[in-house]
Amino acid sequence: MTNPVVIGNATLYCGDCMEILPTLEKVDAVVTDPPYGIGANTMTLGSGRKEFDRGSDWDNVRPDVSWIPMHSQWWCIWGGNYFTDCLTPTNKILVWHKVNDGLSFSECEFAWTNYSAQSRIKPHHWGGEKKVHPTQKPLAVMNWAISLIPAPSNSILDPFMGSGTTGVAAMNLGRTFIGIEREPKYFDIACERIKAAQDQLRLFA
Repeated sequence: MTNPVVIGNATLYCGDCMEILPTLEKVDAVVTDPPYGIGANTMTLGSGRKEFDRGSDWDNVRPDVSWIPMHSQWWCIWGGNYFTDCLTPTNKILVWHKVNDGLSFSECEFAWTNYSAQSRIKPHHWGGEKKVHPTQKPLAVMNWAISLIPAPSNSILDPFMGSGTTGVAAMNLGRTFIGIEREPKYFDIACERIKAAQDQLRLFA
């Protein structure tokens, strides 16, 4: 673990979340898209040439997420259907309907939450955003997931930060953010994106 990088109201750690989490206070909400353990690092993940690293093992094993409900009042775990053995059943599911061609991708992805009164669907076609991580979520989808969290939801934690989309969404919505990412390449990208989001907000402050 290295010393955290503080960018405005975001605190970012490069390291293993299971080593860093015991040093942190509880937060209002955990919003995360953890590795699903399905070997996404070996998948094409859509047509076209991608510059993503295919040689690492970042998605070979599912991480432990059973601690998440104990670390925050609210939580949103994308890919919750892959973690049903360690998460409680819920009908408070967020669904990203990908609005794609129905051939090259799954039609939707699911997030397990404890805060949506009923299941909700967000139709959103990926387009207009540069994809810098193999399993990156669209910013609009993460904005939506955070905006549904009841108050208090001032502090947001993403222990599997990836390229930092949760952090960018937290900045857009005026939250404080704690992000943890073990891959230095994606940690650096997350820092750049979160700083850019804060700089953009300052232009209109």
